[in-house]
Amino acid sequence: MDAVRRERSDAARNRAKILAAAAGSVAERGVDGLAMAEVAAAAGVGVGTLYRRFGDRSGLAYALIDEREREFQAAFLEGPPPLGPGAEPRERIRAFLHAFLERTIDQLDLLLMAETAAPLARFGGAYRAHHAHLAMLITQAAPGRDAGPLADALLAPFAAPLLAHRLREGMTPERIRAAIDTLLDAI
Repeated sequence: MDAVRRERSDAARNRAKILAAAAGSVAERGVDGLAMAEVAAAAGVGVGTLYRRFGDRSGLAYALIDEREREFQAAFLEGPPPLGPGAEPRERIRAFLHAFLERTIDQLDLLLMAETAAPLARFGGAYRAHHAHLAMLITQAAPGRDAGPLADALLAPFAAPLLAHRLREGMTPERIRAAIDTLLDAI
């Protein structure tokens, strides 16, 4: 039993070292500079360990995104209003989308890598959580509306390739936020 616990704590320490090394690499050289061999060397683990644990660069990108995603979900599920419970549904939707925009912009290059790894990669667990949360709030804010497609419509502008394209064309986050607010006013 102690040997199993020791392996698990070693694995957890290795994961933390790997993620710290990967985050440092991304901060220093950007996502394009994220090299599995360099991350493994910086973390003091074998390259095979890295590939077994994360699969490839996109898996490593997902792991880097995951911690931020967990913080975001905790904020909208149990944090203070207006993002968390306690505010009116429309206020919460607006706060959610504004916070989601900032979170997406902050990790845009990682999200680009992760979302384009496979054709439907974007629609994994985090998307399902975001969609369910928005659909619930839409149902509360506008009973009788078809909340599922409306939640998809509100989440569509946050697709990393689209957001990256718009930002590179010069669209500002403020303009995107204003457009989101216009959509919300129509619901």
